This record gives sequence, structure tokens and C-alpha cells, in this order.
Amino acid sequence: MNLRGKKYLVTGGTGFIGAGLVKALVAAGAAVRSLDNDSRGSRERLGECAKDVELLLGDIRDPAAVAAAAQGVDSVCHLAYVNGTEFFYTKPELILEVAVKGMTNVIDACLRHNVPELVLASSSEVYQTPPAVPTDESAPLSVPDVLNPRYSYGGGKIISELMAINYGRRHIPRVLIFRPHNVYGPNMGWEHVIPQFALRMASLVKEHPAGTIPFPIQGTGKETRAFTFIDDLVDGVLLILEKGRHLGVYHVGNDQEITVETVACEVARCFRRDIAVVSGRLQPGGTLRRCPDISKLRALGFQPRVALADGLAQTVPWYAANAHLQPKK
Repeated sequence: MNLRGKKYLVTGGTGFIGAGLVKALVAAGAAVRSLDNDSRGSRERLGECAKDVELLLGDIRDPAAVAAAAQGVDSVCHLAYVNGTEFFYTKPELILEVAVKGMTNVIDACLRHNVPELVLASSSEVYQTPPAVPTDESAPLSVPDVLNPRYSYGGGKIISELMAINYGRRHIPRVLIFRPHNVYGPNMGWEHVIPQFALRMASLVKEHPAGTIPFPIQGTGKETRAFTFIDDLVDGVLLILEKGRHLGVYHVGNDQEITVETVACEVARCFRRDIAVVSGRLQPGGTLRRCPDISKLRALGFQPRVALADGLAQTVPWYAANAHLQPKK
């Protein structure tokens, strides 16, 4: 894919997915500007690519910062958000503030500067408990319980999708929405299942130098997900940028459904140890099954390339080696 001559603004450009996208856009020849407050992002994620990126420090909730960042660009890829399941329960008001103010500011900036393209990163959380698995893009979006803080995340993404699509009908020539599904990889953050499993194993290995290790998890372990390595996610997004239709919504992920218990065992395999999963309480609102139907993206030419075992072989050692970097509670 050749993007020479095109200029992108990536909000949340030093976040996990944002940094992956920024690096891919630069590699494709695009000029890239990143806007991030680095509250959870890190410029180190960009590596050598950072020297080729215009890095702006600013908050997505600041309309002046967003408007300035969007000036002169051909496309805005809006990824700035507060991710991490832990935060869904502990900081719901912050998640909603970032969602609503951020989306409003991005659309206002696009309209002000006549930006012809808006790309929104949404989430599988918008359909929460799907009526069918694998789940395609036609699944109804829902907030099952407004009193459960978990749904602050999915609710904010639903609002964002509605705003992007309805402003896009008349005011923005090309609007694209992609929904990532359980993306993972090295340096993805600390509040997600794979990093938490990796760190838990690193600690338990020290406590149990021999034999089978008891490994506590949330839920029974029979809950399912379909994990997507960051490289596959970025490949999918680039394909959407190239071939996606205006107002199109695309699931990006891997359609290999796997139990959480199996994921735990695969993480343990990276340490060359066996575990006995110990079930625990599932957080209220946790989804029992999730796996995307990616037929729509496959029709554009998408094919996931990284198997879970191969992705974990890159991810788990990173967390084992960098456990000291985990923020203190």
C-alpha cells in the first residue's frame, strides 16, 4: 500500500494500537501527526519511527488542541480513548468524558478544516453480549444495564459510532469504522487479560519451582475470546483504509474462538510449566463468548497471519522481562 502524499492525524498515536498504526502509515509513505496526552501512551512505542512523526502533546478533550492538530490533514484516525477492562469499573466517568468530548472535538475539527476522511476505532464492546457467535457487523448494539459501570466503555463507543455515521452522511465525504477484537502484543498495557496472565505466571513460577502450578482466574475458564495479534490488526486497518466503503463498519480480528482456560495454559507453556486453573468470580457484565465474523473484511482480502502461540511467544517474554515497569496501584 502506497500512501505517499497523504497526511494523517492519529489521535492516541502513542497508545498500543495507535503506535502500531502510526508505524504502518509511516512505512507506507504517509506523513503522520500524532496527538496524545501520553497518560497511558508512550513515545517509546514508536521506536525509530518517532523521528518521522510529528508528535503533539495534547488532550483529546481540549477542543483547541484537537482543532490545531487536524489542520492540513487528509484523514483523521480517531483512536484516543481510555482502554483496559479494569478502568471500565473504576473510572467510568472518565471513559465517558473522553468518549463524548473527544468524538465531539474530532468531528468539529474535521468540519472546521474540511477534512475529507474520518476513521473511527470502535470496539467489540458495542454489541456486548451478541445474539450469535461468530458475530458480524449487523449485531444490535446495546447497553444491558446503565447501572453497571462496565458499560461506560461500550456506551461511549456506541455514541462515537452514531456521531461518526450521522455526521458522515452529510458533512464528511468518507467515514470508516473498525471494531478491534481482543488485540494483544508486547507493551500493550497492563490492564488486560494476557498481560495479567503473563505477570501472574512470572510470580507463581517463583513461588512454585516445581510441579503443577495452581492458577487463579476470573470465571470458570470456559468463557471464550478470539485474540488478534497487533500486526494482524494493523494489516486489517490498512486494508480498510484502502478499500473500505463510506459509512462502512468492519470487524477486525481473528475468527479462531478459544477458551480463557486454554489461553492461560498457552501462557504457562511460554514458561514451560503446567497449571491447574482455579476458577473464580466473573466480573458483573463479563461476556461469556466473543468471536468476530470477519467475512466482510475477508472479502477485501484480509487473512490473519499470526497464530496465538506465535503471538504469545513474543508477548509473554516482554511482560516477564518488564514486570518492574508495571505502575504501582
